[in-house]
Amino acid sequence: MLNTLTEDEVIILRNAHRVVKDKRLADRIKAILSLNEGFGYSLIARILLLDEITLRRYLKKFKQKGLPGLLEMRYKGGQTKLSFAQELELKKYLEVNTKRTVKEVVNYILREYKISFSLVGATKLLHRLGFSYKKPKIIPGKASTLAQAEFIAMYDELKKNLKVSDQIYFVDSAHPEHNTKPSSGWILKGKAHDKVIKTNSGRERLNLAGALNLGDKKTVVLSEKAINKEVTIKLIKKLERVQPTGKIYLILDNASYYHANVVKDYVKRKRVKLLFLPSYSPNLNIIERLWRFFHQKITWNHYFETFKEFEKESLKFFRNLHKYKSELDTLLTDNFQLLPT
Repeated sequence: MLNTLTEDEVIILRNAHRVVKDKRLADRIKAILSLNEGFGYSLIARILLLDEITLRRYLKKFKQKGLPGLLEMRYKGGQTKLSFAQELELKKYLEVNTKRTVKEVVNYILREYKISFSLVGATKLLHRLGFSYKKPKIIPGKASTLAQAEFIAMYDELKKNLKVSDQIYFVDSAHPEHNTKPSSGWILKGKAHDKVIKTNSGRERLNLAGALNLGDKKTVVLSEKAINKEVTIKLIKKLERVQPTGKIYLILDNASYYHANVVKDYVKRKRVKLLFLPSYSPNLNIIERLWRFFHQKITWNHYFETFKEFEKESLKFFRNLHKYKSELDTLLTDNFQLLPT
């Protein structure tokens, strides 16, 4: 078949080979192009792991029907057992009612539609309907969408009227444990049993009181024996030293020590204003994202021999946030998402 294809036919076959996704169809195209180049049937069959009879059948199809005939697949695959309307109905049901296993889906289809699916068949159906196997997100059950929206409106108004020297800080506490947190990662196949990370037997925790300035991505973080009203005042005093002029707006959750009378009495005489988040709205406190980022960089898959070393590296992380500027510019934004009621 040496050089029996026209130039246009070669171009069409090469273009088809670039876009076709089925390996079997790609092999058919390569077979025809190879024959056109003068390669023998036996050599092509060895390279493509086919037999000569199959190659001759491909060539016959191509000569009779052209490219469409060459790429024709007799096997159409199994037809879906559910009607289009039933699939839509099933999809709507599963969007609301999360099933933990494929077996539960199989049982539901059998019960509702009297149609039997294998586990493999039901899995393929779920993928085709757009489902994937993952954990749902956990959100507070008592969150108020209205209260969140009102807070965001207040926050936007505050930002719009800030003076040059005024600053907004997101305040919260965290209690990371001195112990290695194993996390999934890319491990060479066959080597998973060799990948080990040391852990500690103790359960000591850091008690961190933190304030995040979203504008410059800088933080003030204190490591204390406990988080209480005295530490809250200590944190405020530190912020006053860091920011000697202008008003200091603190956005806080509803922890009891933030509402303590001694804290409120202290800020009455100061340029500090406390702004409390709606209840059950951690999504609105941006420093929560920083705590998660901290765990990702410091506690996940990292081992610290002593508690002192753990504390030192933790506080060093917050002092050197500029090293993660590109990541934090994307992560720490006030593009809030409302939790549904």
